[in-house]
Amino acid sequence: MELGTYGYDYNISDYPDDVEPELCNLDLKPVEVMSQMYFHSIICIFGLIGNTLVIVTYLFYKRTKTMTDVYLYNVAVADLIFVLALPFIIYNEQHSWLMGTVVCKMLRSAYSINLYSGMMLLACISGDRYIAIVQARRSFGTRSHTLIYSRFICFAVWVFAMALTLPTLYYTQLNEEKNLAAGTVTMVCQLSFSKNETAKTMKVVVPSLQMAIGFLLPLVVMVFCYSSIVCTLLRAQSSQRQKAIRVILAVVAVFILCHLPYNVALLNHTLSLFKQRSCTAEKIKLQVLAISRSVAYLHCCLNPILYAFVGVKFRSHFRQIMLDLWCFSKKYIYTARSSRATSDICISGRMSSDGFNNMTSFSA
Repeated sequence: MELGTYGYDYNISDYPDDVEPELCNLDLKPVEVMSQMYFHSIICIFGLIGNTLVIVTYLFYKRTKTMTDVYLYNVAVADLIFVLALPFIIYNEQHSWLMGTVVCKMLRSAYSINLYSGMMLLACISGDRYIAIVQARRSFGTRSHTLIYSRFICFAVWVFAMALTLPTLYYTQLNEEKNLAAGTVTMVCQLSFSKNETAKTMKVVVPSLQMAIGFLLPLVVMVFCYSSIVCTLLRAQSSQRQKAIRVILAVVAVFILCHLPYNVALLNHTLSLFKQRSCTAEKIKLQVLAISRSVAYLHCCLNPILYAFVGVKFRSHFRQIMLDLWCFSKKYIYTARSSRATSDICISGRMSSDGFNNMTSFSA
């Protein structure tokens, strides 16, 4: 099975029309399959827990929302969509697809939607922090309707991400893959093209959009905004200045470390698509692409930590969630009298948590 851009499989050869490719088995070794399975399972578990906690906190505990809060909520939703789709994507790579064409198209589009929406929303967060800190005086009178603006921006981001995902949605099909050695036929959910020219065009356009809009544009926005914020904080006399700068550096560093290797590998893969390659070189290139892609997946687990849990207010709400869970569990263990006393603690805890409404949820 030949892995293509995004790790998807193609039924059109990547070699030029006048060159006969050598026979080459590009299937992953059992050790590589197990390693990817364990690593992706860890991503699924921690991504599911972290992003679910962020969503629950914003839905039930955080009553007032800034623009950054709305962006963070949507980032968590995008990451959660991908985390829920990842186990099915892994299953498709190892087994015959049994869930039909519609589900196949939806799951294959999940990563693309997460990529575009998540990265653009992270850029929106950096832009909002830039306006709030660097342009604080100019923006003081224009941020009274921030909730409306942020929801409109998020809606536009989701629509734009879905529009960019249309090629993946359209060309994803179910195809039969025959294993002559084993004498079996499996159904594979993959990008499929009926014409060579279409395949060549899409194999360049899709990864180019991914690298440009899903990585380079957010990176440029984040570097500019956070550099300006750091310069502003260095001139400010604040006891929280050093902590805020460390958070900013961590956000940018993690973004680059997670996504730069994959985009470099993807660029190398795209540039060599229609050239004849040796079997050994192709195996190495696809291994690097698979490993770097798994590292990029890891970013969906780190977003809740970097953007949500670093905030004082968000941590107070998270502690309230833990307290409520503890109270509900005690309700079914202790006597009625103990249960009433525990409920009083829960109510008072929630009231005290609401007292933090004037604090920011993103310390940077």
